[in-house]
Amino acid sequence: MNPIATIYMENGAKIVIELLPQAAPNTVNSFLFAALGGYLDHHAIERIVPGNWIDMSYTAFGQEACRYLIPNEFELHPEITPLDSYPGVVCMGGYGEAGLASCEFFFPLRACPEHKGIYPVFGKVLEGMDEIYRLEKVETVPVTDFPIEGVEINRPVEPQVIDHVEVELFGETYPEPVRVKDPELPLCWK
Repeated sequence: MNPIATIYMENGAKIVIELLPQAAPNTVNSFLFAALGGYLDHHAIERIVPGNWIDMSYTAFGQEACRYLIPNEFELHPEITPLDSYPGVVCMGGYGEAGLASCEFFFPLRACPEHKGIYPVFGKVLEGMDEIYRLEKVETVPVTDFPIEGVEINRPVEPQVIDHVEVELFGETYPEPVRVKDPELPLCWK
């Protein structure tokens, strides 16, 4: 059985995700490293772009342990056909040629064919799309000091906080992710 991650929000809602190691094995390993390490717990969601996506973090969850990049999944595993990105899946963010974010995952709010082969789909939402759509509608304010040009950043006025994440591995073990060696870290992590 595939691992199941449950994101418990402070407001009592939960988002249940089936992780898909067969579709993005290293990405799943990286998410599991962060979730099992408790690095996602008590984190306020940092970026909401209505009609596009809900990006849980752009600061590596503010955790030193999560400030690493992983290689593009489909360069690491060229035998895998990337899945389509659309509402109901979860994807890993990234920084272009530098690599994928360690654990900066996002929920697409529209079909995103431009993501295929770049931002890997590594899970599907089993429960909690109502919470994702609620998050899309919360009041936000623009972030004007984001250090990467051309990126729309809106943060919630009222913090929307992940209380904690629980993972069920069904007795399986997953290795540490393969990391990019000596990466140039994104400016928004510094």
